Amino acid sequence: MNAPQDISMKTEEVLRVELAVFKREHRDLDDAIRALQERGVADQLTLQRLKKKKLHLKDKIALIEDRLTPDIIA
Repeated sequence: MNAPQDISMKTEEVLRVELAVFKREHRDLDDAIRALQERGVADQLTLQRLKKKKLHLKDKIALIEDRLTPDIIA
């Protein structure tokens, strides 16, 4: 997640790799949050931090997907 915020300078190939990495991280965070909630071992602060990180990844994923998906004027 140390990637520069400006995705306009990145190639499509780099964006696709980053997209795959971010999706995997998002999925892993989802699994971790679910496991912590089911076991009841995590404090609320930890869960909040994980959820915030997951939301940040979701925003990055949406931004990259928008960049990769061409605008089609119907």
